[in-house]
Amino acid sequence: KAWIQRTGAIGIMAKAGRYGGTYAHRDIAYHFGMWISPRFQLLLVKEYQRLKADEQKQLSWSAKRELSKINYRIHTDAIKVNLIPAEVTREQAAMKYADEADVLNIAMFGMTAKQWREQNPDKKGNIRDYASINELICLSNMENLNAVFINDGMAQSERLIKLNQIAIQQMKILEDTGGRNLLK
Repeated sequence: KAWIQRTGAIGIMAKAGRYGGTYAHRDIAYHFGMWISPRFQLLLVKEYQRLKADEQKQLSWSAKRELSKINYRIHTDAIKVNLIPAEVTREQAAMKYADEADVLNIAMFGMTAKQWREQNPDKKGNIRDYASINELICLSNMENLNAVFINDGMAQSERLIKLNQIAIQQMKILEDTGGRNLLK
């Protein structure tokens, strides 16, 4: 305690009496532990690296998910302009948007959002929240292409077939990167 007062130590506190002891800020405790035990230092560094890698994976996935959401705006605008008459109600428009979203879901995942929810009642969110990074990249591309197809007046059945072919082709390419992580 006297040393702490003489040196003006910051981050270390000493308490006397019952439940007393010397307490240090966690950074100081980590350095002390690493000085005492090289094994502790190795474990601490490895755990830190694992946590940073997990954080990077999550950030990467979140960025891809946000990209998918932005491209979905392009997609919904094409639907609004080309497929939804001005006379329909909000509910009817919502059904059309959902119908077009399911075109993408069927082309990519082979099922509608409702079918996925029925098969996965324990999972929160939607089918896209559980998609891999490669699936999200492919979906993002498909949203843009579907917007172009809608603007060109292509029928929904034709778009579904074309989008499914594109999904298969793009997923083969994205999955066949030989273990390389092209996007981080």
